[in-house]
Amino acid sequence: MPDVRRTFNLAVQRERLSICQLGADQNVPDWADRGAFVSITRTSEELSIVTSSTIVPAGVWRSDGWRALKAEGQFDFSQHGVLASVTAPLAQASIPILAACTFNTDYVLVQDSNLDRAIRALEGVGHRVVRATPES
Repeated sequence: MPDVRRTFNLAVQRERLSICQLGADQNVPDWADRGAFVSITRTSEELSIVTSSTIVPAGVWRSDGWRALKAEGQFDFSQHGVLASVTAPLAQASIPILAACTFNTDYVLVQDSNLDRAIRALEGVGHRVVRATPES
């Protein structure tokens, strides 16, 4: 079982994000990778794109109002429990998330409306959270 008691420095990212859904057979649109944070995932059922809310064109199905919390540092693939240590307190606080992982680190997205609660839940178990002023 992962050690969910590990603590990390987390940085709230400035950019407001949208989670977009397109058809599985659609090409990745030109606008998709223009944000500071972009995650593109294709499955047999859908093409999901997480990117800056400011660049998503009208008519694209999306969920707006998300912010990313970045686990500071680089984590080797042999490390375990990094994501669980962040998501467990959020689950206990009934805060929905979307996780996005990169080669170097992990991000947890929470809705703007839950950001303050998420920070309290994370700090309550020992994580250190650095807030950033959101972009307009």
